Amino acid sequence: MHATVGDRILVHGRTVGAADQHGEIVEVRGEDGGPPYLVRFADGHEGLIFPGTDCEVSPAEDS
Repeated sequence: MHATVGDRILVHGRTVGAADQHGEIVEVRGEDGGPPYLVRFADGHEGLIFPGTDCEVSPAEDS
């Protein structure tokens, strides 16, 4: 997986009834855009994640 600062990440709920989580990548700590990523989620909390198959990264929108 490859990402840059500003990209959006979607983490799908892993159990029935669990909501998807949306966030923005605020820091890329791996080499060449690889994980881990520091993500600021829509509810305001931040977390360091190593995305798995339940995640999708989309490019930041052009301004």
